[in-house]
Amino acid sequence: MTDQTPPRRYGFESFDCAPALRLEAHERVSRLQVEALNDRLARLEVVIERLERRLWLTVYGVVAVILAEAFQSFLGKLP
Repeated sequence: MTDQTPPRRYGFESFDCAPALRLEAHERVSRLQVEALNDRLARLEVVIERLERRLWLTVYGVVAVILAEAFQSFLGKLP
């Protein structure tokens, strides 16, 4: 007999004990929570990148308007 499985006892089924099941359930819940947190973090990073892009576009727009007004006033003072 090369089979290394333990012999089955008559009248008894193999079972998982309650603490082990609770621990496995807790590990699954924790893993799901971490995955959800990572997903939420990834979505927040995308939103922050979009917001940053809009902010820089606004800054460049304001600078362009200021430079255009300065250039216009400079052209107005020329003879």
